[in-house]
Amino acid sequence: MSKTNKKRLGRARRKLHIRKVVRGTAGRPRLCVFRSARHIYAQLINDVDGRTIASASSLSAEFGGEEVEGKLTAARAVGRSVAEKAREAGVEQVCFDRNGYLYHGRVKALADAARESGLSF
Repeated sequence: MSKTNKKRLGRARRKLHIRKVVRGTAGRPRLCVFRSARHIYAQLINDVDGRTIASASSLSAEFGGEEVEGKLTAARAVGRSVAEKAREAGVEQVCFDRNGYLYHGRVKALADAARESGLSF
């Protein structure tokens, strides 16, 4: 088994373990983070209705279609953006779904920026 495959399987196992516990509702949706090699994405999801309430990514048009300089800076910008969209939708509290990623680096930067912008986890 290659090293990459072990990483992928480990993340999938952690993701399933997290998802057993974390559920989003209308009053407290799930803030789900996806991290690729270049970009970061965040969604507010109501698991009861199966709907996405708000989403933001480092690729979205609000950043002018250009890549924000630096991955950490982009993660902070996405965190602020998803928090603003959540407030517009009337959401104050969320449950954080790190999606199997370590709570470190870009994932932590996004979460901290969302907290600073008014979301409570």
